[in-house]
Amino acid sequence: MKIQEFVNMEEFENRMRNWAISTGLACVAVDADGNYISDTYNFTDFCIKYTRGSAEGLRRCQKCDREGVGIYSCHAGLIDFGIDLVVNGEKLGSVLGGQVLPMNPDEEEFRKVAREIGVDEDEYIEALHRVPVRTEEAINASANLLGQILNDFINAEFEKTYAKSIVVGLKEGVEKTSAIVDDIMQSTQELKKLQSRQKILSLNANIEAARAGEQGKGFSVVAIEVGKLSESSSLANAHIEELVQEISQVVNNMHDPEKFKLLMKE
Repeated sequence: MKIQEFVNMEEFENRMRNWAISTGLACVAVDADGNYISDTYNFTDFCIKYTRGSAEGLRRCQKCDREGVGIYSCHAGLIDFGIDLVVNGEKLGSVLGGQVLPMNPDEEEFRKVAREIGVDEDEYIEALHRVPVRTEEAINASANLLGQILNDFINAEFEKTYAKSIVVGLKEGVEKTSAIVDDIMQSTQELKKLQSRQKILSLNANIEAARAGEQGKGFSVVAIEVGKLSESSSLANAHIEELVQEISQVVNNMHDPEKFKLLMKE
């Protein structure tokens, strides 16, 4: 199951965009395989152009993306976060972000990183000074808020889609049941005609047996049994008609929105 299969992605991204504008922090949503499923918001040159722009920096960043959970320090020294996106206990992806400093940076530490990943130290430090600074409390609150917003949204979208599929299934079931009920009613009418013919046949057989006298006794027994069979069939048919009427009433109620609501409550 993928988030894009049941979520209005435009509304999903609106929530991310508004969060990014209000906090000034970076964010992006990824699927369970780590592929981007949204635009990137507030991504800094420090991260994208320089750190991920080098082969070694990208390798380290991808490792952080895979392993980072909650709020954590990335390999370059910034604060990032990874919040799971979960529906019915199944992780469908994550929202990643942060790219923020908890305090004014120690330039020497970042120069060391620049040398390790093979980027220009001075350009790296210049980009570093454009990275937003937030308190640790603000970073935690912002990350958790975005996770809650997106998880609430995708779960609501899932429930809406799931409920819609149930209604569609019920509608199809009602239509099929209506057709079956119609077939049963038609068959019942045919059975009534056969029963009527059986009764006439039994009556005629009794009359002919009486005329035949002693020789017609065996025929009379058969006529009586045919009559009993007709009576039994009549009782069974009446019971079937009662059941069909009950089914028909339920189906009709399901067609009526107000009556259907009452049935669901029961």
